[in-house]
Order: sequence, then C-alpha cells, then structure tokens
Amino acid sequence: MQFNKQLSKIKTYEGGKPIELVVREFGIKPENIIKLASNENPYGTSPKVVQTIIDHALEVYMYPDDSMQEIKDALASKFNVNTNNIIMGAGSDQVISFAINAKANKYKKVLTARTTFAMYNIYAKQIGAKVVTTSSHQHNLDELYNLYKKEQDIGIIFLCLPNNPLGESLDKDDVYDFISKIDENTMVVVDGAYQDFAKAKDPKKGIDPSDLISKFPNTLYLGTFSKAYGLGGLRVGYGIANEEIMNALYKMRPPFNVTTLSLKAAVAALKDEDFVQKTINNNFQEMKKYEEFAKKHEIDFIDSYTNFITLLFNKSRNSTQIANLLLKKGIIIRDLQSYGVNGIRVTIGTPEQNQRFFEQFQLLL
Repeated sequence: MQFNKQLSKIKTYEGGKPIELVVREFGIKPENIIKLASNENPYGTSPKVVQTIIDHALEVYMYPDDSMQEIKDALASKFNVNTNNIIMGAGSDQVISFAINAKANKYKKVLTARTTFAMYNIYAKQIGAKVVTTSSHQHNLDELYNLYKKEQDIGIIFLCLPNNPLGESLDKDDVYDFISKIDENTMVVVDGAYQDFAKAKDPKKGIDPSDLISKFPNTLYLGTFSKAYGLGGLRVGYGIANEEIMNALYKMRPPFNVTTLSLKAAVAALKDEDFVQKTINNNFQEMKKYEEFAKKHEIDFIDSYTNFITLLFNKSRNSTQIANLLLKKGIIIRDLQSYGVNGIRVTIGTPEQNQRFFEQFQLLL
C-alpha cells in the first residue's frame, strides 16, 4: 500500500518506556520500578482533583461541554486574558498541530532550535513542511534570527521556554527583543509547558501570556496541565493568542477534543495552588542534589529551569548503555542519543526515588 511520501521522512515519536513494559521485559515487580523518564509529577496530582474525578465519574457517558467555558473562565482569570483568547487541546501538543496546520505547508517552513520538543518536527513533516534548525543544540536567538532572515519563507517559529529535552531557558527581555524583529505575518510560538518551574526559579525567565500577546499580535503561548499540575494522563493543554490567531486555530479543532473528566480535573487543579507550589519547591530542593552529585562525579549538566535535569557525558561514557543498565535495575530515564546528544534526561523524583537513582547510577561510573 502506498502512503503520502512525506511519511517516509518522519521518525515515530517514542515516549518514555511505560512501567508495564519493564515488568514484562525484565520481570521486575511494579513496586520496584521508578519512572524518571517522562517529566510527570512524582507527587501525583492534587487530592482535590482526585475527588473531583470521583464526583463526576458517572458523567462519562455524555459528551463534554464543547464550549469548555468553565476551564476557559478559570484560565482567563489566572492569566488576565479574555476567554476568546483561549483554545483547549488534548495536551498542548494538539494545539501545536493546530498552529502548524494554520501557518506551515510545503512553501512555508518551520524554524526551531536543533534539540527541542520532537513534535514540532513531526507535525511539520506530516504536512510536507520543511523544518529549519540551528546548529546549536540549545536556543541561540542570534542563530535563529540569522536563519529567519536567510530563509525568508518561515511561517512559524517555535521557542520552547524552558526547553524540552535539555532544560535551558531564556530571559524574557531577550525573547521580546527577538520577537520584535520578526515580521507580524510569521507566527512565534512560545511553548511554556515548564513555565511554572522557570518563573519560580528565576523571575527573569517568566513570560506572562497576557503581556506577550498584547505586545506581539503574532504570538501564541502554550501551556499544559501535564507537568506541575500532575494531569499527564488526562491530556489537557491550552493556547493563548489574539482573536485573529484563535479564529484560525478553531478551524483546526475537532469537536469534543478534551474529555469531560479532563476538563473537570483541570478546573480543580487550578484551584489548588498550594499543591502546585509544594511541587515546585520540592522539585528545586531535590534538583540541588542532582547538581551536587554531578559536580562530585565530574559530570556536566545543563542548568535546568524545569522538573528534569540533563546530564551530559564525555566520550568515555555512553548514554544508551547507561540508560539500558539502569533499566535493568528498574529505573526508567530518557536516553538522548536519538537527539544526537550523549546524555540522559532524568525527571526530578521524590527524595526516595532520587536516592535510589544516585545509588544505582554511582555503580555505573
């Protein structure tokens, strides 16, 4: 059977190995496995969210409210925007697909950093768009701008701030200076999936979506409930932009694209700010242990503004080998060889999970 020829250029996205697969492959009991590969919240989700799901469980036979008014009202209040500035997605990656379909095609290119969220590349290639990347793994605004001017037919630029899978971020002022030089017909997407962590660690990294879209009408801000809020399994994300962009994105949105329980859970999650703040505080307290461990063992790392840390190895160590050896010990982390990086990405877990990682990892050094 023949398929669209652009599919031959796409590598299938591979998420972190699920616990169930490790159980089957290595015969390890589920309770002896820790997953530090997918940047999920190691503390789960808010008890208030769990109760909300229980309270509304019997409503799953009905389609969700397709206006999604309750969650849009909550987000509008949080970010000081209007509800017509918001679109909901089954994860923020669905909103990424809306944006790419709206602004890219075989004549309009997508511009990204070399090592960043893989779905920018995958969604672009699905519609036959060319992806232009920097030679630098991390975000280099000068390089991005030079490529933007050189190519001249860039339809959309992605800035993943902080960046997944590496963890670095940029100062807001530098980002704004960059966007100010971009033509208003080019959409600039600021992917803020990890912004809750970045602005807590360094306010200079914080990007407020209301301020962003008011200053730059060609911008789209992305957010998610999968990280700090602990709703990765319910798939809730959102985009914030001006009405012109929203009108285009809504033409891409399928009906009922976010489930009833997901919407209810997201509203409840927004109300429990204490849970999110504790998550963020614990994250950076534990991250210091990773930094100290890396320094002690002379391992390079990227200063992270997220809920994970990237450890980089020299030629004497191989990240794939290390990741596989840890897997056999029931510790799931993310190998970055597929990105051309000899390193591993480790989600910051609970104190107990992190201690177990240190103990096992140290044996491999």
